[in-house]
Amino acid sequence: MAEMNGAEGTDGGAAGPGGAAGPDGAPCPEAIRRALAAHTTMTLAYADEDGPQACAVLYATDASVVAGANEVTGGTGATDMTESAGTAGTVGAVGGEAAGDGPALYFVTATTTRHGRALAEPGARVAFTAQRDGQEWSALTGLQGRGSCRVLAGAERAAGWRIYLERFPFVAASDRLRAALERTELWELRPDWLRLIDNGQGFGHKEEWSSS
Repeated sequence: MAEMNGAEGTDGGAAGPGGAAGPDGAPCPEAIRRALAAHTTMTLAYADEDGPQACAVLYATDASVVAGANEVTGGTGATDMTESAGTAGTVGAVGGEAAGDGPALYFVTATTTRHGRALAEPGARVAFTAQRDGQEWSALTGLQGRGSCRVLAGAERAAGWRIYLERFPFVAASDRLRAALERTELWELRPDWLRLIDNGQGFGHKEEWSSS
């Protein structure tokens, strides 16, 4: 993702040529929230005692933020954000942007996995990307982000789980799959820096957001 746009820019500060960066602490731009909601798979990058590693996980944001976001079957086929013209709603219903946070992403993984163990460490940080396969470079879109993860419990887990099921209705439709995932930890990833890359608006076009 860093190399595909032709200009890297400065993390959390001014964007590269043709891009835009909002002031630190400003609400996350709607274009970035729509882009997050338009995809279903992110690649997480993390580090542990054995070194750097990456893995791919399905994720959900608030399931109502983009019209057509529920058109997902079998865990694949993310909606192209350029085809999603719906109006964004409140992202991150569990924590909420009203508290000064950015959008939240929810994913399921066991704490017994390598990435689960790493992300559960106090102060652990994660980087991620999300993009659709098979794009032409001239219209390439995608996201980069950094933040922290935590396991949800109680009412927060229930709220996040509703968002996850709305995004992936095939989970609710399968008693076996739903039961298996309900026994697994539900995580919230709260980004504190996000970058949207959209070559469709000009080669190297970026829009960035930082929580502080």
